[in-house]
Parts: sequence; C-alpha cells; structure tokens
Amino acid sequence: MNDIPNNVLNSQQEIWEETFLEPEAFGESPSYPGRKSLEIMKRSGVSVMLELGAGQGRDTILFAQDGLKVMAGDYSQRGIEAILEKAKKLHVADKVCGKCLDVRKPLPFEDETFDACYSHMLFCMALEMSEIESLVKEIGRVLKPNGLCLFTVRNTSDPHFGAGIHRGEDMYEVNGFIVQFYDREKVERLAVDFEILSVEEFQEGKLPRSLYLVTMRKKS
Repeated sequence: MNDIPNNVLNSQQEIWEETFLEPEAFGESPSYPGRKSLEIMKRSGVSVMLELGAGQGRDTILFAQDGLKVMAGDYSQRGIEAILEKAKKLHVADKVCGKCLDVRKPLPFEDETFDACYSHMLFCMALEMSEIESLVKEIGRVLKPNGLCLFTVRNTSDPHFGAGIHRGEDMYEVNGFIVQFYDREKVERLAVDFEILSVEEFQEGKLPRSLYLVTMRKKS
C-alpha cells in the first residue's frame, strides 16, 4: 500500500495547470522518444493513435504532421487547449482531437479503437503502481490486436531517485513534482498482456534525467 494522501496526489493537477501557463514549458521541438516512437509506429503501419499525458503537444504535432490521427489526452485542460490551438495554427486540426482526462479512471474509449498508445513520462507521474497497472490494462483494452504501447519512465539511475521527500513506493517529490521511478523489474510488471519488444535507456534534460523508452506489443 502507498502512504501518500489523496489530497497530495490530487494537488498535482493544480501544479501542472500552473506549469502550462508558460507557453512551450518543455520546449517546442519534439522529444527524442517522440521521434523514435514515430519511426516504430510508421514501420508498424499505425494510422490512429492515443497519446496520454500529451502536455502541450510537442510530440502530438509531430505525429499529426506525419499524417497520424491523434487523440491527445492530458490531466490539464490548459494543456489540451494549447494542443488544439497549436494544431489549428499549424494546419493539422483535422488530425488532432483532445480530451481532458484522469487516467486513474477507465479510459473513455471503445474497445480496440487505436493502433498504438504513446506516453512520455506519464507512467512516472504521481500514480500508485496499482493505478498504473490498471491503466495499462485499459490501454490494452482500447488497443487493436497487436497494437503498440510505447512509453517512457524515469529510472533508478536518475539523479533525482532517492532525493527530496519520499512519498511511498519508489515515489519522490522534488520541487513540488512527485515522480515514480522504475527499475527493469517494474517495467516487466506492466507487460502482463503485452510482449516487450525493446527497452532503451536514454538521457534528457539538464540534469540530465535518466529514462527508459519501452515498446510493447499487445498479445493476440
């Protein structure tokens, strides 16, 4: 069981809303995992995808500009509004839909709707592992047979692992943000209904942060 109070978890939404008051809070350029995941999805013939934790859309726009239809979901309404405005400005509004959602609840989509699901650092937000495991089951439900699940998580080689306030499990709060950190065993725990195709370690940001990019395929 986790010892983190629900009010602390829920406060993260307000923090992200404030973060997204700053335009391009995480930069304008697509992320490395976004570019790499696009290559993987193109090789697999993906045409309709779900992005969870889409932020301000730096990867959403990359996918849309390459012709993919993207349903972008995020906890922050400001983030969704920024994505839709950006898509309109860059003439890909016909490729992008947006929805504010809480991934602790069932995903509001029909079974076998998407060819792929992508998320950059959503799985290491302020979520208990039981909630993340439930989310991955939901992702499996909304993916088509042999659909791809691509996600990144900060790993236990990260400089912030073990720093700040311990919030239960492998979660630590630094500068107001709560992060769930992963080792390979925790990644494998999420693959009950999936086959792990690859786990790539990479670095990002000024620390730099240490992350895994995980690619899984839904078992038929």
